[in-house]
Order: sequence, then structure tokens, then C-alpha cells
Amino acid sequence: MSQELPADSKTDSHAEDRASQPAGDQNLQQAISVLHTLAGSVKKQVLGRDDVIDLAVIALVAGGHVLLEDFPGSGKTTLAKALGEAIKSEERAEEQAFAAFRRIQFTPDLLPSDVTGAPVFDSNSNAFHFRPGPLFAHIVLADEINRTSPKVQSAMLEAMGEKQITVDNTTYQLDELFFVVATQNPLDMVGTYPLPTPQLDRFLFKLTMEHIDRDSEMNVLETYIDRRDQKLTSEFVTRQQVLCARQAIEDKVHIHSAIKACLVDISRNLRGDDRVLQGNSTRSLVLMLPALQVAAALQSRNFVSADDIELLLPKVLGHRVELAPGVTDKGKVFCDCMQAPMEQLARSTLL
Repeated sequence: MSQELPADSKTDSHAEDRASQPAGDQNLQQAISVLHTLAGSVKKQVLGRDDVIDLAVIALVAGGHVLLEDFPGSGKTTLAKALGEAIKSEERAEEQAFAAFRRIQFTPDLLPSDVTGAPVFDSNSNAFHFRPGPLFAHIVLADEINRTSPKVQSAMLEAMGEKQITVDNTTYQLDELFFVVATQNPLDMVGTYPLPTPQLDRFLFKLTMEHIDRDSEMNVLETYIDRRDQKLTSEFVTRQQVLCARQAIEDKVHIHSAIKACLVDISRNLRGDDRVLQGNSTRSLVLMLPALQVAAALQSRNFVSADDIELLLPKVLGHRVELAPGVTDKGKVFCDCMQAPMEQLARSTLL
């Protein structure tokens, strides 16, 4: 028998009934338009990866980062570059220091200053001036991030977690839109440095890219010239539009208290499951909330639903939950731990 909700929860339930109508707020409609423009622009350049592109757009607008496990030639650079080129730089002096897109090829001999930037001596002024590194960009592709030393990975921690870097005891702010798409090849572990848990926790999603289907691969071969020439005519959004969309989605997309309770209960089930060696942190749930809101907005909804949880939770928690030795089916573990809380969520929304 389903339990009665408290009075305030019933009020929230009625509010969600009103929210279940199509999003009508003008600011939210503009935010949804920005999401579709971003996703549509990238999908014109990257074929057969619609699900990955949608998740990348969700992470960008939600303020997270993405880790891709893939193989060479899978389209990761094209995806990150297309996403960066879809954001038009604003003609303002303070924005000129930030490029739309930068690619960093991580190698064992890379130094932190190669990524963050370093002071450079100017003989004319007889003083040192900071020269920004490739992290000063809207979209940064960190290619083969697990091939660099822990010292460089530590430099990335501050940038990804706090959107700032510290060089010679001076802190420099990165752009508010700073977004990292990192890659690693899971089949080539020679000469790599496995990412530590704190760095994995900086990534909102960890996605595995598989080979695209036959029709999409044929389409890539047939249209590569057209897509190459189409780059100059693709639709754009401005940096300010993306930031305004982020704020509008945060303000206008409703998260019912039952949704938050469901997330907490799933996490508690995971931590208490004998098949799980280490469960997820509360921080991961906090990071998931804006991602759920963006996912709902991408579906032209102004409320978070159970469908959004089913879509994002395995992507958000998959790299944060460590299974016990001998357990290999992470999907079944998630499914079992989600079943009861999701059923309770379904019952509560019917009251």
C-alpha cells in the first residue's frame, strides 16, 4: 500500500502536475532553443552519435565534464571541436583571452606549465607576464589524459573542480563556460597512468563510444565533403546565451522532492549491496541535479521525471561505483538497486 505524502509534499505534487504541461516560460523556451541549436549543430558534423552528443550538451550546460573511453578515429576530436565551434566568441576584450576550442595531446613528458601556462620574461618591460595555456578556452579536448604524469593530472584537478589555476602562487580564473572532454583508450594500457578516484570524480559522465552502425558509417563516407564545407555555415549560439540557458534551466525546471528521495535511496542501496565495494558520494548526487534539469529541458519539459533518472544515473555513477572482486555486471547491480526506489517514485507521483 502506498504511503500518504506529507502536506508539503502533496503541495509539491500539485505543483508538478502544473509543471507537467509543456514548458511555457519565455526564458526556458529560449534555453531549450539553445540546447537544440547546440545539439543540432554538432549532429551535422558527427553522425551516428546522437546519444553521446546529447549527453555532451547536457554536461556542458550543467557545468560538468565528460570522459570518453574510445578508440582512435571514433570522432571524439570532431565532436569536441564541433561543440566548441558552435559557441560563437563574443567580441569583448575580456573574452579575447579564451579560445572557442583547444586540444591538448597528453604525453608522459608533458609539464603542468604546458597545460596551465607560465610566466614569460618580457625584455621590453623588464618584467614577467603570464602567458595563458590551452586551458584558457571554452571547450578543451584532453586527448589520452591517462598518458600524462600524476603531476599534470593534479594541475587538471584544480581547473576542472574550481575552474581556476594557480601558477607561482597567483590564481587565474578560467572561463565560466570551461568544459573538458577527456579521452582514454581502454585497450591500450602500456605507458599509462590510471586516473585516481578524485580525478574520476571530476567527470560528470564517463561514456563508452562503440562503432557506429552500418548506415551511419556509409553516411559519413558519402557526406564528408559536404560536412567539411558546412562548418562555415553552421548555426551558432553565443557564450552568454549558453550561460543564460544554464541559469534559466536551474530556475525554471522543477525537481520534485520525491526525485531527490529516489536518488538518495538508490545511493543507499548501492552502498549497502554486497556486490559493491565502494558506493558513490553525496557530491555525485549534487552534480547530478543540474544534469537532470538539463536533460528534462532537452526533452522540452519543465520538470524532472523518472525517465531522466534512468537515462543519467548509470552514466553519472558508473565510474564512481566500484564493484567487489568477481562481480562484472554493473548494469544488473544498478538495475536491482534502482528497482524499489523507482517503484516508490512512481507510486508517490500518482497520489
